Amino acid sequence: MNHLFHAPHAIHTGAGCRAELPGCAAVLRLRQVLIVTDEFLVRSGVIQPFVDALAAAGIAAAVFDAVQPDPTDANVAAGVAAYRQANAEGLIAIGGGSPIDAAKVIAVSLTNPGPLSQFQGYHQVEKVGPPVIVLPTTAGTGSEATKAAVITDTGRQVKMMMLDAKLMPRIAIVDYELSLSMPPALTAHVGVDTLTHGLEAYVSRKANALTDPLAQSCIELTARHLRNAWSEPGNRPAREGMAMAALHGGMAFTNSGLCLVHGMSRPLGALFHIPHGLSNAVLLPTVTRYSLFGAPARYAEVARMMKLAGAGESDEAAGEALVAGLEQLNQDLAVPTLADCLKQDYGTFRPHLEKMAGDALASGSPGNNPRVPTAEEIVELYEQAWRS
Repeated sequence: MNHLFHAPHAIHTGAGCRAELPGCAAVLRLRQVLIVTDEFLVRSGVIQPFVDALAAAGIAAAVFDAVQPDPTDANVAAGVAAYRQANAEGLIAIGGGSPIDAAKVIAVSLTNPGPLSQFQGYHQVEKVGPPVIVLPTTAGTGSEATKAAVITDTGRQVKMMMLDAKLMPRIAIVDYELSLSMPPALTAHVGVDTLTHGLEAYVSRKANALTDPLAQSCIELTARHLRNAWSEPGNRPAREGMAMAALHGGMAFTNSGLCLVHGMSRPLGALFHIPHGLSNAVLLPTVTRYSLFGAPARYAEVARMMKLAGAGESDEAAGEALVAGLEQLNQDLAVPTLADCLKQDYGTFRPHLEKMAGDALASGSPGNNPRVPTAEEIVELYEQAWRS
């Protein structure tokens, strides 16, 4: 089988590499840019030094900070208007996965008029947009190195998964120092999201020789560093390890595809506004238990990478140890249960399950899963996650 591997044209890593931003913009011959971010990063003073550094290099930067968690079609439309008003020539995304995804879709919306729904699915973007430079401030989504974006269609209450090489950022600047201020809860949720990326990339039906080493690195780095990053926010080696895990996980899954956890998590975000990383975290143990039978050797290897099982243990025992380890990880990181996230009774949750199962299947991700579920099985998995 043939495989195609996509990644940003250039990736900068290491402490302080954010200082490379003006030079990167200059290499792309950008004189006016739109910075896409969120209100918190503006209020906390993260963005202004970038504006000043760009200005010192002769590059004018307007700031668009109206991106909400799990960005919507309305956020994208507002960003397109801001880009045009600024007469920008490129975009710089600074933040977590939400600003990065929004910037990607703002870019292609500028060159592909029409509703955002035209981009939903695989390889649906006709024309490339203006260049996008990304600087992640969280270690989780890996969006800095993916050709994917997720935008909520507010009319249909559906998270639209878009995957196309034209969404890939031109340059990624991964400076782990930008993640040092992440609070523990966010560190936990996006950290388990990172682990989910590595795990799903490794067990995906589209896993290959190029994605496997990156997925393995993501899993091993997360197992080694996530608890320390959560309990010691200023632990620089742990933060650097998680930044690399997120980057490697993003490069892995964007080329191998995601699986059932992500397929099921998107409807939770669209209907109940659970943040993406958290929705993955609450589903991961339940979906992993269901999927073990589809790729027992692969899941056993994940358990061994995470040091949850020894080399001499059977694949079956290692798989069970993996599920137990994932459950323990969520407990150690104080990840709430699905029922606690929703803050409602089961009777309110239950009527949505058929639509959620249909939306999950329609996203395409469950088709990559080692064990491909039916809609009825997905409903049962949501119910199991609720009872966990």
